Order: sequence, then C-alpha cells, then structure tokens
Amino acid sequence: MMLPVANRFVAGEGPAEALEHVRQLNERNVKAIVNLLGEHYDDREAADADAREYRELVEDIARSDLEATVSVKPSQIGLDLGEDVFRENLEGIVETAAERGVFVWIDMEDHTTTDATLDAYEELAREYGGGVGVCVQANLKRTRSDVERLADVPGKVRFVKGAYDEPVEIAYKGKDAVNREYEALLEYAFEQFEDGIAIGSHDPAMIDRAIELHEQHGTDFEIQMLMGVRNDAQFELAEEYEVYQYVPYGDRWMSYFYRRAMERKENLWFAVRAVLGR
Repeated sequence: MMLPVANRFVAGEGPAEALEHVRQLNERNVKAIVNLLGEHYDDREAADADAREYRELVEDIARSDLEATVSVKPSQIGLDLGEDVFRENLEGIVETAAERGVFVWIDMEDHTTTDATLDAYEELAREYGGGVGVCVQANLKRTRSDVERLADVPGKVRFVKGAYDEPVEIAYKGKDAVNREYEALLEYAFEQFEDGIAIGSHDPAMIDRAIELHEQHGTDFEIQMLMGVRNDAQFELAEEYEVYQYVPYGDRWMSYFYRRAMERKENLWFAVRAVLGR
C-alpha cells in the first residue's frame, strides 16, 4: 500500500486513481502526461505486461474524454532486452494511441539509450504523421546536433536540462553551462520548429524565456512540470498558457518518491513534515 506522504508526487497505484487525478487537473485547466512507473526490465514478460497496460491506459483515456497523454520509458518496454523488443512494444502503443487520438511521449534515459530512442521516435513520428514526442537533454553535448536533426520531424520535442549523472566527456557539468545550453536550444527550436515545443522545466527563468520566444516567433509551446512540484505555479500559468502535469502511478512508487523527495530541499522538508504529522 502506498504511503500517504507519497500522494503529493504519485497519483496512486492503479490507473483509476491516476485518471481521477487527471480529471481534477482538467477542472483547473491543467492537462496531464500519465506515466506508469517502471524501468530497466531484464524480463520480457514484465516489459510486455507494461506495454499492454499502456495500451489499456490509452483506451481508458480515450473513453474518458480527458485531456491527457501518456509517457513511456524505453527501458520499461524492453530496450534493455534489445532494440527489437523496444521497437515492437513501442509501435504497439503508438498504433493504439493513433487510432484513439491520444498523444505518446517517449521519455529519454541515460546517454546509452539516446540513439535507439531518437531513431524510434523519428521513424514512428514520420510513419504516423505526428502524435509522438520525444525528450532531449540540454546537458548532453550532442543535443544541439540532435535537435537540428529533429527540426523537420512531424512530432513534438520536450526540452529538459537533464537529470542523469553523465560522463564529463559527453556532458556539461556546471549549472551555468547547462542553463546557457538550454536557452540556446530553446532559441533554435522557437525559430526552426513548426510542430510545437515542450518546456520541461520548473525554472522560472527558463519558462519566462520560453514565453518571450513564443511572443517573438509565434511558435506553439507547452509547459510541463512534475506532479507535486510548484503546483501553484502550474495552476497560475494554466490561466494563460498550455500546461501539462507529469502524473506517475503504479506499485513501483517508492523509488520514484524517494528521488522526488531528495531532489529539492522543499520537497525533502515536505516529506519530513508529513512523516512527523506537522
């Protein structure tokens, strides 16, 4: 059973709880990116099971008429078992989603998965004429060339700073360097992209910069934030801009909750106060 303290960051253990959370978000003009928790499976049965649950989740979203998308981790649906397993499961999810009019995001993991993830995204986005998105990470030195490659792909790209501890040979390490790279990527994307941009950041400065670039170029964009992080800002921004909340659920909630609690000082203090009953 999920601890009550985790409810700030995780919508529940089952899809019904997650979709009820989405319904409440929609009432406040915030849309959702629903993610079934799980990653790095070395068992084909587990990867196939999560792929099936994603297809069922897509069906549930379509039937409920909620404003929601889904987001999938490559290692969750078989990448650690082989690129062929990953591609097979991902295409099944995207095909179901395309039939139901539900958008699919492909999360980005560490640098060892980048090529396989981008290749799958580009192929499926072109095959299905959009309806698919992928994440790129500003801390990786390769990302500028990746973004140039993706500029004419008929899908969406989510820009994040990057959460993985990558080798210094391939990644920017300083906060200032990552921020500069993130801003440069946004400037390029708002000038060159036609199919929409997602700002995956809680940084007010980067969100403000994205708004400035939108006003300058007119390029469509959306703001994406995690459940439980700057919730008030999400609702405030949603009064004027398109905002999505990343909504995780599932019985593998403990490790995710721990990461969220440790990421930011205010998150940690929230968890401590909840445990102490204050």
